[in-house]
Amino acid sequence: MNSLTVRAARWSARHPWRAVVGWLVFVALCLVVGGAVGTNSATTADYRVGEAGRAEAMAAEGHLERRPTEQVLISARPGGALDGQAGKRAAEAAARDLTARMKQVPEVASVAAPLWSGDGRILMVEVAIKGEELDADAKVGALVEQTEAVQKSHPRLLLEETGSPSTSKGVDQQRNDDLALSEKITLPVTLITLLIAFGSVVMATVPLLLALSSIAAAIGLSMVVSHVSPDVGVGTNVILMIGLAVGVDYTLFYLKREREERARAGGRLSSEALVELAAATSGRAVVVSGLAVMASTATLYLASDVIFSSLATGTIVVVLVAVASSLTALPALLVVLGKRAERKALRRAERGKPARRTRGEGGGRIWAALLRPAARHPLATLCVSVLALLALAVPLGQLKITEMSRDTHSRAIPAMRVYDRLNDAFPERRVTHDVVVRADASRTEEVTGALRRLAGLADRDPLFADGSRIDTSADHRISVLRLKVPYLGNSPQAEASLDHLRHDYLPATVGRIEGAEYGVSGDVARYADYPAHQNSKLPLVIGALLLVTFVMTVYAFRSVVLGLVGVVLNLLSAAAALGLLVLVFQNTWAEGLLDFHSTGSIGSRVPLFLFVILFGLSMDYQVFVVSRIREAALAGVPTRQAVLDGLRTSASVVTSAAVVMTTVFVSFVFLHIIEMKQIGFVLAAAVLLDAFVVRVMVLPAALLLLGEATWWPSRPGRRPAAVPDQAPHGQPVVDVR
Repeated sequence: MNSLTVRAARWSARHPWRAVVGWLVFVALCLVVGGAVGTNSATTADYRVGEAGRAEAMAAEGHLERRPTEQVLISARPGGALDGQAGKRAAEAAARDLTARMKQVPEVASVAAPLWSGDGRILMVEVAIKGEELDADAKVGALVEQTEAVQKSHPRLLLEETGSPSTSKGVDQQRNDDLALSEKITLPVTLITLLIAFGSVVMATVPLLLALSSIAAAIGLSMVVSHVSPDVGVGTNVILMIGLAVGVDYTLFYLKREREERARAGGRLSSEALVELAAATSGRAVVVSGLAVMASTATLYLASDVIFSSLATGTIVVVLVAVASSLTALPALLVVLGKRAERKALRRAERGKPARRTRGEGGGRIWAALLRPAARHPLATLCVSVLALLALAVPLGQLKITEMSRDTHSRAIPAMRVYDRLNDAFPERRVTHDVVVRADASRTEEVTGALRRLAGLADRDPLFADGSRIDTSADHRISVLRLKVPYLGNSPQAEASLDHLRHDYLPATVGRIEGAEYGVSGDVARYADYPAHQNSKLPLVIGALLLVTFVMTVYAFRSVVLGLVGVVLNLLSAAAALGLLVLVFQNTWAEGLLDFHSTGSIGSRVPLFLFVILFGLSMDYQVFVVSRIREAALAGVPTRQAVLDGLRTSASVVTSAAVVMTTVFVSFVFLHIIEMKQIGFVLAAAVLLDAFVVRVMVLPAALLLLGEATWWPSRPGRRPAAVPDQAPHGQPVVDVR
């Protein structure tokens, strides 16, 4: 791997403009090809898991699947009322107008008869949309146009539209607006951080431009890859978040090392030689780190879930592209900028002016003070810092994961405010359980009778509402009983109704029909089955993640001990960050501070995704810091001094990288979507904990206590400091293999 990074850097250094142009062409090709093939979005069938998924598949087989619907509420304007026959006749006239218009829309499958609320204040018209649920948000615009047209024709009334399609469209719009805000926050702060780190506008813009170009290429490539692994609509979000974080970090690692070598060489080495030295050290660390992130993220595929697969694909693609940019475009840019600096230095020398000093890599008094406890009292520092991390992890024992339903969306979305009015006016329509039965056509009457008995049991249960309906497919093989529940989908009562249905009523009725297959689908069933599906896959994913982390660390540093230390430290860091997540988001004390409404739970996809991503990102600092330590040990420095020197020399770059990553992730806390808030918060917390607790206190204390045993079974201190491979102008390349 070391020779690969050096060879790639050497070619780019010797042909800088070819490399830069080649990179730009690659980015353009990715975007052009991606735009040409388009995005292959996941279908409704791709989301099906558990019993709910099986029931939905059976219903679809009989063309009895639930259609996406929109509800239009007709009421008096604020301060008014639909009192008297005149008011009701006006509302009914508007409903007839709306019904006639909707039936002319090609996207509409059917329009139900208008329904008055129990208090007579709201008239509802329900419209079913053709096609799958996931496609409906693209069609809902035509329905909204008709609603607005009727509103203009009846100005004294108020017409409001809601439904899953309009809500989904509102969420997408809100996500896009939030991402735009996130970029406005992240990019300036990142640029300021890089300006502080490098003291040069040109050097500060290089990491940012490379990261943005990597993101652009990754977005194009992700469109192509979506034809193998379908996209669920969050791939771009992940690419932006992870791409900016790792893209800047990888470039930062490389740039800092090149500047350090330039300061050390004092003008004795050419720009090409300096780039090769950086490639042999930090370049290798970037590649190892990127491979570790990709390998750990790939364990998400084991979850057998389209959402996790899409998240993994987006992360892997953008990290791969970021690594590629650091091997090709970055060395070329460094040579171009280095020669520019050399020409300036030559002109200054000709004018008799002193040469400007290149800022190198220094530890600084602050970092010396931070490392002092671990250096002087490693055992006490290790115990205190580990206990502190374990204390932060304690709330993890109270973790409650739930599927974030439509009820958890921000009320800043207009359709959600109408949704609340719909639930208040028509409580009996809040939730529907779909009992799906598949049996031989000859058993149709038996199945129908069993479903009627089931409906009778539900009618006597206060958890259910009246108004059940049985539908049967044309071939009489599939039957669906739709049961109404007067409670919100994320309520304990709705969950209890599902439990009664699955464990009591179904076995006593449909369950007695020989050869019949059955299941319950619907929103509540989905909310219950998805976390259960994840929990069943959790041991496999976590086990694979720990194994991959261990193997990658052993491969990178030829040390079993470091492999075990890496796994333990990543577990500590991830557990502490997730504990903080539970402490903040499962309680209400931070609601005003972070602008969210606590659901008393964590989004079902959040813990597993974050656990995997945190392991990958932790390897960034692990690889970079330990690489510096091992490099010193390879040069013959005693392990104790190598640990302290490695940490001090990597201190400023780790700080800068942590600030950049934290800024990127904190910007997601300002988003409205609760799961994105949780992801942004926990990633920011994890980066800070990893950079300033794990790598400053736990890691150095552990390595100082282990001493030479750190490198078992290898003996890096006995290896030569250099190998005969020659860089340009006869300069040796440091061996860090």
